[in-house]
Amino acid sequence: MRIGLPKEIKDNEYRVGLTPAAVKALTKRGHQIFVQQGAGLGSAISDAEYVAAGAEIVSSAEEAWSAQMVVKVKEPISAEYHYLRADLLLFTYLHLASDKPLTEALLASGTTAIAYETVQTASGQLPLLTPMSEVAGRMATQVGATYLQKSHGGRGVLMGGVPGVAPANVVVLGAGIVGTNAARVAVGMGARVTVLDINHERLKYLDDIYRGQLQTRMSDQHTIEECVDQADLVIGAVLIPGGRAPWLVTRDMLPNMLNGSVIVDVAVDQGGCIETTRATTHSNPVYEIDGVVHYCVANMPGAVPRTSTFALNNQTTVYALQLAEDGIDAVRKNKTLQFGLNTHKGLITYPAVAEAFNLAFTPAITALDG
Repeated sequence: MRIGLPKEIKDNEYRVGLTPAAVKALTKRGHQIFVQQGAGLGSAISDAEYVAAGAEIVSSAEEAWSAQMVVKVKEPISAEYHYLRADLLLFTYLHLASDKPLTEALLASGTTAIAYETVQTASGQLPLLTPMSEVAGRMATQVGATYLQKSHGGRGVLMGGVPGVAPANVVVLGAGIVGTNAARVAVGMGARVTVLDINHERLKYLDDIYRGQLQTRMSDQHTIEECVDQADLVIGAVLIPGGRAPWLVTRDMLPNMLNGSVIVDVAVDQGGCIETTRATTHSNPVYEIDGVVHYCVANMPGAVPRTSTFALNNQTTVYALQLAEDGIDAVRKNKTLQFGLNTHKGLITYPAVAEAFNLAFTPAITALDG
């Protein structure tokens, strides 16, 4: 198969879809890899490393996108929509439930699109979302600590406090992969941490692991309001696989929050779990509403691209190999990849995306056999 690796063009996105190790694994099986010149530089991967792994360097995005399968990191943005076509297999993060223009572009083009974030195992795990959730969760606490500094618009609170002065009060909404990693770093920094979730088993797990180093609370509207009102830092870590995140912090709650408090909404890729969330970029990451600093960058792991690229490829390579070997038949054979299929020949094949836009849903196998 001919596989294209274009350079990411989203604002300050420095990750790349394939590492040299992944390229070598593909070329050893006879597949051709076309890497856009400079695609890996943001992740400190040179063109020469790709050539040594067996890839061919091409000078333009058009050449990379002309391949049978394109492997990316982030969803295509509007400047890339014209590359979409009916005979293209696209393998990348998509987050369609919060992106109607991209959904419409994929449907109009007939592109077969497999979303990293909805690839799901029989046990319910999300293997291609997990590594970036781990990165984003850990980053969320670091970012929050930075924006709590007065020079960045925050309350001027040190995460760990000092002897005689209380540490920062950190509230994490969600005890999944993002929330667990955010809590881990916050506890390590010495903050007072409260994690909320509707899943008692997840809360029990964190309580057992941290042995009193953090608090766990069942998530309901009253408890959320109570915790958020006293928080220095709120981290939004809610996930509805493939679907839009629910609003847990509403607009009318903000005036009751502490002046200079910080919200880091990691759920922004799926629309955000804070009503006042709007996607920002690394070049313009924050805005303020009612004295509350909002950090809502939609590609947080792009700030640490080398770590993120290699962590992502540790999980994606095995699926890329299957797709390269069998094409769309790999989706028929592999139930895990079936969950990943979001669009095919103008049909929406993931239920949460169809529900988000009140459009028709077609099961993956039905669409493939249609």
